[in-house]
Amino acid sequence: MEDRGFDLEARLETLEDATLKRSLSPVDRVAERGYFAAPAGGGLPVLESDEALVFAANNYLGLTDDQRVQDAARQAAATVGTGAGASRLVTGDTMVHHDLERLLAETKSTERALAFSSGYAANVGTVTALEPDVIFSDELNHASIIDGCRLTSAETVVYDHCDASSLRSKLEARAATAEGAGESWLIVTDSVFSMDGTVAPLTEICDLAEEFGAWVMVDEAHATGLYANGGGVVQAEGLEDRVQIQLGTLSKALASQGGYVAGSEALIECLINDARSFVFSTGLAPPAAAAASEALHIARHSDARERLWENVAHLRDGLESMGYRVLGESQILPVLVGDREDALALADGLRERDIVAPAIRPPTVPEGTSRIRVVPMATHDQNDIVTCLEAFRAAGTDIGLR
Repeated sequence: MEDRGFDLEARLETLEDATLKRSLSPVDRVAERGYFAAPAGGGLPVLESDEALVFAANNYLGLTDDQRVQDAARQAAATVGTGAGASRLVTGDTMVHHDLERLLAETKSTERALAFSSGYAANVGTVTALEPDVIFSDELNHASIIDGCRLTSAETVVYDHCDASSLRSKLEARAATAEGAGESWLIVTDSVFSMDGTVAPLTEICDLAEEFGAWVMVDEAHATGLYANGGGVVQAEGLEDRVQIQLGTLSKALASQGGYVAGSEALIECLINDARSFVFSTGLAPPAAAAASEALHIARHSDARERLWENVAHLRDGLESMGYRVLGESQILPVLVGDREDALALADGLRERDIVAPAIRPPTVPEGTSRIRVVPMATHDQNDIVTCLEAFRAAGTDIGLR
């Protein structure tokens, strides 16, 4: 009989040969400034030393280790349970969810908000529930946005990254066609892009949306809790009344798990009824919802954001003074290396010096743009920043990059 199965071993060998194979590396984390530590009982040796500073996490404010956030999760687990137990439309809806959603809506200056089981589910569920005729999507949008576009019957028009003139040309071209009349249009973009550290030109995008009658959807996954009063780039640019759909994740600055969508009453009601990733998923675990609520409260009312941006400035200045090319303009500092082998060697050199900052390679980024994605946290102190910079200087020298 002819074999119609899958040659998975060959697929893995191909990845290995191209230095693209990835693997999981379990570690024990130590609280405070983002340390990784070797497992106390032996276990799998992952790092070269017993302790290493992490400059690669999306835990931007360091709140996964905050006692207040952990206590909120424990309290919810003790009083409501460790899991929702069902879809929120069945028996999985709790006041913990509604408390989180009220705080999100208040922070985002919207009528309502809705919590999803993940940021991925929020993106896919929202795009597919809206059923737009045409989607205009930034070429570097997150995979969850891309997958949401693929799951709709919409025509997806991709515009150049963070390029308002490219978006205008795409809008004009579509408007000139007979199909353009009577269509529903959605412009979708990340606010902060996770691998390039760039920030979308949201004001220009909103101007174009209003000119052409389109809606705007902004994924604030890497901006929620960090910009303005915690509301993200949309809030920082005063666009709350011009962006119809704001969404993001609870798993980065908000130190938890899950996602959210914020917008009008009508939008949220439609998502409750039509977003399949919400309707047919077990509700967000109550401890995750409670942790996110507490983290958002801290982000809004503490100096953690200010400490983060001080660390970002210090680290960027130091890297650039060594001659490294640092991309973007956000808290994400991608150090462009180019060749994937050089990027891997630099990451190895950093790890040998107790700095965890892995190489980012294709297909996550385009060929020839491999990089080290450096991310400081609010809980790093100035000695940590200096240690990281010294490691970059020595590791780069060792492999001939500096």
